[in-house]
Amino acid sequence: MGRTSVTTPESLTLRSDVTVELVKSSASDADVLFAARVSTLGEQSLDELKKDPERSKGLINYLMRDRHGSPFEHNSMTFFISAPIFVFREFMRHRVGWSYNEESGRYRELEPVFYVPDTSRKLVQEGRPGKYVFVEGTPAQHETVRSTLEESYEQAYGAYQKLLAEGVAREVARSALPVGLYSSMYATCNARSLMHFLGLRTQHELAKVPSFPQREIEMVGEKMEAEWAALMPLTYAAFNANGRVAP
Repeated sequence: MGRTSVTTPESLTLRSDVTVELVKSSASDADVLFAARVSTLGEQSLDELKKDPERSKGLINYLMRDRHGSPFEHNSMTFFISAPIFVFREFMRHRVGWSYNEESGRYRELEPVFYVPDTSRKLVQEGRPGKYVFVEGTPAQHETVRSTLEESYEQAYGAYQKLLAEGVAREVARSALPVGLYSSMYATCNARSLMHFLGLRTQHELAKVPSFPQREIEMVGEKMEAEWAALMPLTYAAFNANGRVAP
């Protein structure tokens, strides 16, 4: 989904996208192989660092299929992510194998950047909890969402600015702001923890276990997945071939 930014007369910026940038990585298919082969080769497993991982893609598939997960942990990826706060609150439910540092409303004045879904976002929930679907919204509903959120954001950010002008501490004034405000963070993970995240936070035709993520966190997951797939193509192929279940 492309970025949509609109500056309102009140200087609010409205976005419908997310930002995901891979800022640092040490991750390759060879990392999986030397970690796995130390079990049987000991010090000789270091030779895997000099070999073409393609010749051992069968081993990677075996590890994935039989869920020998620890060899997939010997790598690292750090992402910069900008998204609405409600996305981060879901994101940080993923704790094992993840490290986070988020922008702080205690230490800086938060920028007036807020989320408004674009017309591709399904708006209407039908059915009961645990058995519901989302369907397309009407043009009128989309306009109501946009105008209502914009009005709410203007009032909230105005209240925030008023408190700051009165000398109220940033950590108190931020209480006036909604979860549609954009925040930013660095998130570091390994391939195993990322696969678990993707299994829960994306929908995919190859998934053995269905998932029902909120669309906004799925947008983040899709961008992270594309970066990881380029770094570890054999591991990524094995993940998909075995039902997108983390080992």
